[in-house]
Amino acid sequence: MGGSDALSDYHRKRDFDRTAEPEGGGRAAPGARPGFVVQIHDARTLHFDFRLEVDGVLKSWAVPKGPSGDPHDKRLAMPTEDHPMEYRDFEGVIAEAEYGGGTVIIWDEGGYENRSTDRRGHELPFAEALDAGHASFRLAGRKLRGDWALTRFREDGAGERAAWLLVRHGRGGGRPAPDPRRARSVRSGRTLRQLAEEAGGA
Repeated sequence: MGGSDALSDYHRKRDFDRTAEPEGGGRAAPGARPGFVVQIHDARTLHFDFRLEVDGVLKSWAVPKGPSGDPHDKRLAMPTEDHPMEYRDFEGVIAEAEYGGGTVIIWDEGGYENRSTDRRGHELPFAEALDAGHASFRLAGRKLRGDWALTRFREDGAGERAAWLLVRHGRGGGRPAPDPRRARSVRSGRTLRQLAEEAGGA
């Protein structure tokens, strides 16, 4: 479910007097196409954050190698806490002492269409598909386009975290995610290094 309860983990991990990250509270416009964002996050480990709008929050996965347009590539995707809708617009530097400290740029963004179905071929609500462990969707981003799927292959428990795979479906032709240190923001055109340098000189 969306709403403040869904963001309790997000709020618990952050001090909003010390981080410029959004606290949340906004909602999507009724009837608007759900959106997605892919951010590159240079934190303790450099990774891509893949976020899909679901029921008023951004469901989020850390994807170490980033999305790949090659259907043969199965990208590990580790679920993280739900993020507020406003996080789609976040680009900046999180203080090193804070949770997730490091630089964030927006690598891609756009809308998506639910393509999840049940065994009879009937459309399955996206939140239900995620709960069941397999969700299919079509991305319409500035860099990522076409059909994709998220599939859970390990549940939480026995001392291990849940884990998913992010896979491109259908015809390939897309490119793997670039070297994240050289990638540029679709919003500002800056690299991680450029944004960090500008923030440091502010």
